[in-house]
Amino acid sequence: MASCWEQLQGLCAAGHLRRRCRGRSLVLLQQLQLLGVLVVVVAGVAPGISEAQVRSRFKAIFMFGDSIVDPGNNNGQLTEARADFPPYGQDFPGGVATGRFSNGKVPGDLIASKLGIKELLPAYKDQDLELNDLLTGVAFASGGSGYDPLTSISTAISSSGQLNLFSDYKQKLTSLIGEEAMTSILSEAVFFTVMGANDLLNNYFTLPVRRHQYDIPGYVDFVVSNAVNFTLTMNEMGAKMIGFVGVPPLGCCPSQRTGPSRECEPLRNQASELFNTRMKQEIDRLNVEHNIDGLRVVYFDIYYNLLDLIHNPGYYGFKDTSDGCCGNTVLNAAIFIKYHSACPNVYDYIFWDSFHPTEKAYDIVVDKLIQENKQYLM
Repeated sequence: MASCWEQLQGLCAAGHLRRRCRGRSLVLLQQLQLLGVLVVVVAGVAPGISEAQVRSRFKAIFMFGDSIVDPGNNNGQLTEARADFPPYGQDFPGGVATGRFSNGKVPGDLIASKLGIKELLPAYKDQDLELNDLLTGVAFASGGSGYDPLTSISTAISSSGQLNLFSDYKQKLTSLIGEEAMTSILSEAVFFTVMGANDLLNNYFTLPVRRHQYDIPGYVDFVVSNAVNFTLTMNEMGAKMIGFVGVPPLGCCPSQRTGPSRECEPLRNQASELFNTRMKQEIDRLNVEHNIDGLRVVYFDIYYNLLDLIHNPGYYGFKDTSDGCCGNTVLNAAIFIKYHSACPNVYDYIFWDSFHPTEKAYDIVVDKLIQENKQYLM
């Protein structure tokens, strides 16, 4: 016999309670909450995932960040940082361009799935969100965003704007299930923040303002300080377990490679490494100073895990490490390749466009990240 929650889910999925699942008058859900059924929801299993698959101790996932993890929050925005058109999404379920900056799934989806939470991590701004999407987590990430306020001007939802979306999410969920249940969901959730690449590539190395103010170490320290403040604000808003994903080897993006041999650009890689080193130092400090607050920040090393694919392509089944399937220049990404043709053999490529990896590359890297940090995730 189906549980009360399963019956409610079925009605919501069928559309019979769709408005009530979104509105303030969720009388049925509030009655179930009083009966204690919501405890089962929070501790339960995401639809479509069997109990045998569930390995993580977390019941929800929330993602802040840039285009690496944006699943469509920029759709409809007046920005060039969009991906809601072909060839993006050609290998996504249904071949749909959802706003994800890849040929298929992005790291937020893959992490959520591998942790047994749910198969896809939706954008918070998705107009078709339903109750269970909110209960198990969403992404606030926005392509083009960064920790530096100047990075996101007129192009993306800034890091502070993403925190505002999180605040809106908390208010919305509280109106649906009550403050106590909302707080319980946050306490059993894992949070990720994935930014910094745009600060270096599209701000410091592209625009003159910050270069006139800082040398590279000085700017890195500035961005790290902003990243620390962002992380602490996440904690103040309810995040207890935070995965901080470092910056990838930016000099190895197809758009940044130089010379006839297409080698990785060293200065951008050095800046990436410096940022990651400084952040790891700050994370160690945060974990000591804020341990009594229940905060745990874990550093996720995307830099060397992606570099491993680039240095050992044959081992992982890749043939092309320096080119993007959709091209190599700064104009071979986002809105600039709208309805362009992609290469016919995407599985040979580490990079999809001139900045973003393919789903295959992301999948390998995410597997590595989870294995390296399973003591915190499982």
